[in-house]
Amino acid sequence: MDLLTPEIGLLFWNTISFLILLFLLGKFAWKPVMKAIGERERSIEDALDAAEKAKAEMSRLTSENEQLLKKAREERDLILKEAKQIKDQMLKDAKDLAQKEGARLIENAKLEINNQKAIAISEVKDQVSTLSIAIARKILESELSDQVKQEVLVDKLLKEVKLN
Repeated sequence: MDLLTPEIGLLFWNTISFLILLFLLGKFAWKPVMKAIGERERSIEDALDAAEKAKAEMSRLTSENEQLLKKAREERDLILKEAKQIKDQMLKDAKDLAQKEGARLIENAKLEINNQKAIAISEVKDQVSTLSIAIARKILESELSDQVKQEVLVDKLLKEVKLN
């Protein structure tokens, strides 16, 4: 039961040894421990600051990414729109050219048909005139072989012809 009721000397020496221990710990251990705790606190704060900066940077990069994607989509839409316009214009030009070429070919065909028709009509007229002359010659030869028939024909023609 000595421990429950300590003597004065024991209390004195315990207090002195505690104060010496406290002095030694304060001189040699407390400063390095506090320094280590301070450094650890600063490193945690620095890490938190760095994390905040990284978060802000990620947010900024995400925002920039979204803006770049939006701009890229707009450019893509513009390029697609221009390509569609170019395609439509090329189709229209090709259609116009085909129509003009078709009209030109039809016009050329009509001209060729008219030329061929004129040539055919001319040939038919030549043949008709040749045949008419040949028929007229034969008729005249047969009609004019007899003197009486010649006189009757001349009289008939003179009656038909009226002088102005």
